[in-house]
Amino acid sequence: MNQLIQNLMGMGGMTDQVIATDFLISAKAGVRNYAVAITETATPELKAALREQLNTAIATHEKISNYMIAKGFYHPYDLSEQLEVDLTVSGTALDLAEKS
Repeated sequence: MNQLIQNLMGMGGMTDQVIATDFLISAKAGVRNYAVAITETATPELKAALREQLNTAIATHEKISNYMIAKGFYHPYDLSEQLEVDLTVSGTALDLAEKS
């Protein structure tokens, strides 16, 4: 998103983080859903196809996680740092809600 528009909306550089976080949450849900689907499937062919999709979803999750870690958006190994990031994001979201 254009930096000027982000600043006008009061989001600054937050949009990349918001988009990446949403993408990560969706990827996690995809992994979970494929795993459940595999356990509910009867045919070996469909199980094999779902396993391929599951492996792709896991690889996607890893890429998103690595991106977020590199950008400082995600701190899976330091809960206190992650808490600070989450509190900042929550505060920004609350500020945006009050402005609308």
